Amino acid sequence: MSRFIAALLIVVSGVAALVFAWPQLFGLAWTPVVAQVVAMRGLGAAVALVLALVLTVIALLALGIRRFVASLAVIALAFAALNVIVLATRGFGNVSFQTEGDGDITVLSWNTLGDEPGASTIAEFALENDVDVLTLPETTNELGLEIAALMKDAGRPMWVYTLAYDQVSKARSTTLLISAELGEYSVDTESRTTAVLPSVIAKPVDGSGPTFVAVHTVAPLPPMEPFWQKDLRWAADLCAEGDDIIMAGDFNATLDHFAGMPRSDGGDLGACADAALATDNAAVGTWPTRLPALLGSPIDHVLASSQWTVTGMRVVESLDDAGSDHRPILVQLSPSE
Repeated sequence: MSRFIAALLIVVSGVAALVFAWPQLFGLAWTPVVAQVVAMRGLGAAVALVLALVLTVIALLALGIRRFVASLAVIALAFAALNVIVLATRGFGNVSFQTEGDGDITVLSWNTLGDEPGASTIAEFALENDVDVLTLPETTNELGLEIAALMKDAGRPMWVYTLAYDQVSKARSTTLLISAELGEYSVDTESRTTAVLPSVIAKPVDGSGPTFVAVHTVAPLPPMEPFWQKDLRWAADLCAEGDDIIMAGDFNATLDHFAGMPRSDGGDLGACADAALATDNAAVGTWPTRLPALLGSPIDHVLASSQWTVTGMRVVESLDDAGSDHRPILVQLSPSE
């Protein structure tokens, strides 16, 4: 009986490891617990590797349960290896940028955790990197105006657009800044976009240029998971084939979650391509800043339609002490030929 129980535990552990390592195989990437675990592949791989080492030591010391514990160690090691392989295919970081050309657009996306970094930090970084568009989830209109004023004083005027569902929490505001050089944009500041937290859609007034979307989907925590799925479907549907669109922000989702969304024209979400995946940066975590980037979760994204080619990206780790729990991401997009 003890052997049967041991064998059963080994089988169950192996299946569980496979589910958590590649939930898409079973259509479970959206389910509670699994959605959270697969979002932290780097951390999961590190924990599994430590567990494998501990189990190996136990197997060497405890002769009576050596086979059972050794089997669990192999499963933990296989789980860690599979996660590392997946992360390696997505890229552990490439911060190179091509020389900026005519028509290029540089996008900065940063969930500010309720204005925490402050206007001067954000404006200074945007000016240093010649940023054209800033998508700032959890950022109030007041801070957006402060950033714009600082950038205008430096010779780079910006339009400011904010959608706030209420004033109860700064997390219920999302702000989008667009360089005046890109033309005038219009935003519907009354209609709801994403279900719980606001996203901003800005369309060019003269019809020339891309639509910009500052995205903030709710986190997949009970009881918000149905709203999270609805938010991601909204984003996927918005990025329809043929449209000229650039969307960026806090999606609270990784590529594993994108895999369950509608895709077309070779896109990673809808018809849009993920900048991190295109530049070998998709394994670099943007949240939380208290963890090393390779152990964190890459839930902040810049996505663009086929009219644009990603010519540079980096996850900014130098601002981990700025106050937000998210790292900013900087992306350069060039018009496709």
